Amino acid sequence: MDFFHYKNKLKPEKGRLLISEPFLPDPNFERTVVLLCDHNDEGSFGFVLNKPAIVKVNEVMDELKNFKHPIYIGGPVQQDTLHFIHRNREIEGGTEVLKDIYWGGNFEHVLFLSDTQQLSLHHIKFFLGYSGWGPGQLEEELAENSWIVCDFVTEELMFETEPTGMWKKALGNMGGRFSVYANYPVDPNLN
Repeated sequence: MDFFHYKNKLKPEKGRLLISEPFLPDPNFERTVVLLCDHNDEGSFGFVLNKPAIVKVNEVMDELKNFKHPIYIGGPVQQDTLHFIHRNREIEGGTEVLKDIYWGGNFEHVLFLSDTQQLSLHHIKFFLGYSGWGPGQLEEELAENSWIVCDFVTEELMFETEPTGMWKKALGNMGGRFSVYANYPVDPNLN
C-alpha cells in the first residue's frame, strides 16, 4: 500500500497493542485493537478488545447469569473457548500482561464475584476465542504494514472506551501521523 508506508519502530511484545492499519482487508481484524498477551519465538496471542459479539456474557455462560454485559470476539481461533482479562488483583492465578492487567485466573472466584454482583463491566472483559500467530507470522504481517504496534496502553482505553471508538482513540493517543490515520474513511472511494 503505497499511501500507507511507515516503519514499525516498536517491536511486538506482551502488553502492547496491535492496531490494524486503516485498510486491512481481513474482516476478522478490520479496524481492531488487539492486546498482545504473549509474544515469543513460538508465536503470539492476544485478544481483540473492540469487537463485541451479538450476545451477552450471561447468554453464553449460564454460570455468569448476573453479568449482562457484552462478550467480545477475541479473534478467529477457537471461538468455542472463553477467556478474560481483568484489572482485579483479588482474582488469583492470573498472568500479568502489563502492570495491574491480568489474563485469566481463578474462574471460581470470578463466578463468586458475579454471583455477589461485585463484578464490574469496567474491571473485566470476556472473550470468545483469541487471536493467534505462529512462529514468525506476526513479524511477517508487521513487515507488510498490516499492524501498528503501540505501547501507549491505558486501562481506560481497554475497559472504559466504547468499542466503536476504540480504534480511532488508540491511534489518536499515539499522536502525529497516527492521528491522521485515525480519521481515514472506512472506504476511501467514498472520500
